[in-house]
Amino acid sequence: MTAHAVTHQIIATSSQSERKLFPIPGGVHPPENKSQSLNLPLSALPAPAKIILPLNQHIGAPAKPLVAIGERVLKGQLVASAKGFISANIHSSISGTVTAIEELPVPHPSGLPAMSIVIRSDNLDESVTYEPCENYFELPKEQVIAKIQSAGIVGMGGAGFPTSVKLGGRGKIEHLIINGTECEPYITADDILMQTYPQEIIEGVKLLAHLLGNPADVVIGMEDNKPKAFTALKEAAKGTNVQVVAFPGKYPSGGEKQLIQRLTGKEVPSGKLPSDVGAVVQNVGTVYAAYRAVKYGEPLIERITTVVGGALQKQGNVIVRIGTPVADALSEFGFKERQASQLIMGGPMMGFTLETAEIPIVKTSNCIIAPSYAEMPPVAPAQPCIRCGLCAEACPAGLLPQQLYWYARSEDHEKLQAHNLFDCIECGACSFVCPSHIPLVQYYRASKGAIRTEREEKAKSDRSRRRFEFKQERIAKAEAEKEAKRIARQKAAQEAQQKMAEQKAKAPPAAAAPATAESAEDTRARLERALASAQTRLESAQAKHAEAVAEGSDRVDQMAARVKQAELKVQEAQAKLSETQHTPTASTVDTNSDDPVARAIAKAQAKNAMSPLEKAQSNVESLENRLSKAQEKHQQALSEGADNASALLIGVNKLTEKLEQARTELQGLQAESLSSTEKPAAAPDDPAAAAIERAKAKAEAMASMSPKEKLENQIESLTGRIAKAEQKLAAAQAENADTVEALALGVEKLKAKLASTQQELEQLNP
Repeated sequence: MTAHAVTHQIIATSSQSERKLFPIPGGVHPPENKSQSLNLPLSALPAPAKIILPLNQHIGAPAKPLVAIGERVLKGQLVASAKGFISANIHSSISGTVTAIEELPVPHPSGLPAMSIVIRSDNLDESVTYEPCENYFELPKEQVIAKIQSAGIVGMGGAGFPTSVKLGGRGKIEHLIINGTECEPYITADDILMQTYPQEIIEGVKLLAHLLGNPADVVIGMEDNKPKAFTALKEAAKGTNVQVVAFPGKYPSGGEKQLIQRLTGKEVPSGKLPSDVGAVVQNVGTVYAAYRAVKYGEPLIERITTVVGGALQKQGNVIVRIGTPVADALSEFGFKERQASQLIMGGPMMGFTLETAEIPIVKTSNCIIAPSYAEMPPVAPAQPCIRCGLCAEACPAGLLPQQLYWYARSEDHEKLQAHNLFDCIECGACSFVCPSHIPLVQYYRASKGAIRTEREEKAKSDRSRRRFEFKQERIAKAEAEKEAKRIARQKAAQEAQQKMAEQKAKAPPAAAAPATAESAEDTRARLERALASAQTRLESAQAKHAEAVAEGSDRVDQMAARVKQAELKVQEAQAKLSETQHTPTASTVDTNSDDPVARAIAKAQAKNAMSPLEKAQSNVESLENRLSKAQEKHQQALSEGADNASALLIGVNKLTEKLEQARTELQGLQAESLSSTEKPAAAPDDPAAAAIERAKAKAEAMASMSPKEKLENQIESLTGRIAKAEQKLAAAQAENADTVEALALGVEKLKAKLASTQQELEQLNP
């Protein structure tokens, strides 16, 4: 027995005497290949000339960029913020200038590009000021978790799940398990971390235990092939309730569910989480990063990565900044490209091949392997399955890999889910033992991706269906209400006709005159409708003419002609109405009548009878009601995710502007009313006539201007409108409103019009 094997046995014996260990199903024993990367001490890679920061270095939604191209950033500065509950912040690991935000190759099994931020170093390495915290045990737990979330800490063992989400979960936690297993061949990043920083790791474990309510069982688990790390942590854990346990190596004992079963005997049910059995598992690298984030305020901008392989002149572990191209790390270790059979990120079991060395190192990059052809020859072509059953024996999740393989090939997604495909941890044990060299894990990954896509499409379809059904229900309800009102009006009209017929039958035969009177009344109503319509057109024409005068538009004369034409129409309607013999007062028409024509006439009569102050007050009340209804519709559209939410918001903004103008006009009329009480009473002016006179005065002023003065006046007006539009655009951008694009387009149009007007003015100048 070798000395190394004796050490393993001593560690396992001492650990097992302190804690009972439990067996796990399946597993394999691939060659470890860990000694070659532990010959050199831990070193730090120099700052790279540029970094590439993918926006999705974690499980969950990609982060949202906070910087723009050309912007200078500092080391440790937040450059992309978490977008959603399951997401993570991203910080710059160097100081420099943002040169691109675009799709680039990223470390992912799919090989597909993703949005990334590229930062070119300025070689100054200037850093933001961090905020250390010594009394973190005295702070509210939510505040400490917020520090971890702000630092962008994620699981560094490979999964990349946001740490703050795990720590903020609900339910009683009985077991805090720190994963130092590092069971995959070649990788020694966690081993060297535990050897180098044992005290910081123990302090980090105490911190996480505090945040989880101090569970009774706190344990660091590792395989017995790490004697130096075991001894260092054992010494650092003296006087604490942290237990350090080593157990015999077996791949994949470092899997989350497998480690829980090995140390506690509890099996996490299919489709459940570790918290459902009262356990939380964190990687030692995550514990160290979380401790540094809370105590020293450091964001996650660097990590330890193993650089190993026969195509390198030397092999070891290095502290590398997040975003550093893999090529930089390989160059530091004397990479011989011609001797490399491939490049692998991660371990040989769960890692994936890199197409280029320009792919960046991210938060979950624990290993880069550059093997020689003798070390890892090209994969043999896949052969037909011989149904040997070795894959089922090796599966640590107790699945049936052979059945999953057939269902994956036939794209039978229902059967795949029925056979618990998503319990597969993609450890690669089945592929490792397969004598036919079938890439089983690749089939499972592809099937998982297809199923997730189907689920997302189904969720979108369900949301669209619910919106459509709600819309149809709303339309049906509105139609039913309209039909009910129509039936009620029809019934009321029938009852009125029946009553009139009864009265006519009771009346003496000579009473034939009312028919003539009723005919005259119909004529009067028709003429009143025509007058109301003519007045409405006149008001619209006056408003458009006033707007054209204010803008200095070329359509001033055209609008003035329309105002004059509308005036003539009103005068003509008034003359025809005055010719009628029967002139009913406003009280003869009911404003609450079911007849819409009658209501319109009544409103027109009531409006004509109002003073200018009363009209202004009525206008304000009407606009307030319309604004309230528009806001309700906008909120309803937002809650339903309707496509017209942006259009409704524009309507709300326009009504708000009109209401402000109406209130200003009302205040002016109220001030005039107060001042007029000290003067002799005078006959009230016609507001329509006043508006016409003001428009005429503006038109005459414009007419008396020279072409140069007209252009200067128009430039002044456009400059003011651009300033207001830019203020609205800035407010919308700050609120991340849906109207940003529409407002930006409006600003561009106004600036284009201003530029054109300025060009005309320059042509007039000598």
